Amino acid sequence: MVRKYVLGTIDYIDKTDGTVTFRTCLKERNKVVLQIGTCDATRALKVAKMVEQDVAGIDLNMGCPKLFSLVGKMGAALLKEPEIATNILKTLVDNLSIPVTCKIRVLPDLDKTLELCELLQSTGISAIAVHGRTVNERPQHMNRNDVLKKISDRLAIPVIANGGSKEIQKYSDIFKFKEITGCSSVMLARAAQWNCSIFSKEGLLPMEDVIKSYLKYAVDCDNSPSNTKYCIQNILREQQESTLGKKFLSSQTLEQICDLWNLIDYCLSKKKEFEEKGLLGRSQVSPMREDGKQDEGQASNKRKISEEEDVTLMHCAFLRNNYVTDLELPKTILHKWTQTQRKKMPNYDTQQKGKLFQSIVTVDGRRYGSSFWEKNKKWAEQGAALVCLFSLGLVNKKALATNCNVPC
Repeated sequence: MVRKYVLGTIDYIDKTDGTVTFRTCLKERNKVVLQIGTCDATRALKVAKMVEQDVAGIDLNMGCPKLFSLVGKMGAALLKEPEIATNILKTLVDNLSIPVTCKIRVLPDLDKTLELCELLQSTGISAIAVHGRTVNERPQHMNRNDVLKKISDRLAIPVIANGGSKEIQKYSDIFKFKEITGCSSVMLARAAQWNCSIFSKEGLLPMEDVIKSYLKYAVDCDNSPSNTKYCIQNILREQQESTLGKKFLSSQTLEQICDLWNLIDYCLSKKKEFEEKGLLGRSQVSPMREDGKQDEGQASNKRKISEEEDVTLMHCAFLRNNYVTDLELPKTILHKWTQTQRKKMPNYDTQQKGKLFQSIVTVDGRRYGSSFWEKNKKWAEQGAALVCLFSLGLVNKKALATNCNVPC
């Protein structure tokens, strides 16, 4: 865990690649509930204890129907493993000082659904969220509101109704959904992603206003470009096919995204403010201990990735549109340089996480890479080559700044 005094946030860092896996702040401590996907009670408790002081509650995901969850025996896979699910919940309830909840999907059989809900309630959880569709059903299928009503009538704990985004177009619809299902409260996912002002009594705000407001928050919190882009995609929806939408889809950095909505000055001024306070960008920040001092060995742009070797690492996106011909590409230039210097050809080591790629290039016994995750292997290698070129003095800082979060 790392405290970011410049941003006023509390960050949880993945030690393997330095990325922020969870970011929160004091303002939302009593509001945010962290949902975890797991099939292991011991690991679930370890994570929950780690964040216990920074969140309002812990929720066990028992409803995700995605293949990666099912293969990992998490999410909706737990619906078929009630003993494992109850063990996880009981372990969390007995050892945490904050509320524990879970989210499930209904089963095809009503009686079995009610039986499962009562079993989960017996673990001592504070509430249960229920998506009114089965694992195999999708948004085009009707939400089983009648089943949600029966669950709410049966249980003594609060039941949170989920799955009604298709029926909810405005603020008042939330309460209609609540009344129909008879549940204690309502959980919105897609409807909130489409336009978060759905929660405003004054009515929906225009899409552009929502995007601009969200972008300012993203800049203020140094949010990752990939996550920012994902959220805006959910707001744009079919507008992604518009001229603006297509330009947005080709963007890769927070600066590029802000520029499309006339917020580039705001973005750059914030970036300058952060830099002056010692924050050099999301993946270039020196972790701070609670006493405000930098952790040893973390003050430079180099990040040790093994006991023997260092990697010169910079947060650098490869922007294909910046290069007119293939002869200008970083890999091409680096390849020619090693030939003229009679050195071994560059060797690229690329790793993949989901649909994203990150690469390290070895040149003359030294390793260079970008902490930016690219959408394909070729671009990841180009990003690593660009960092290498800059480190070798073959491109200047101004050229690098076009692609990287490096101050000119």
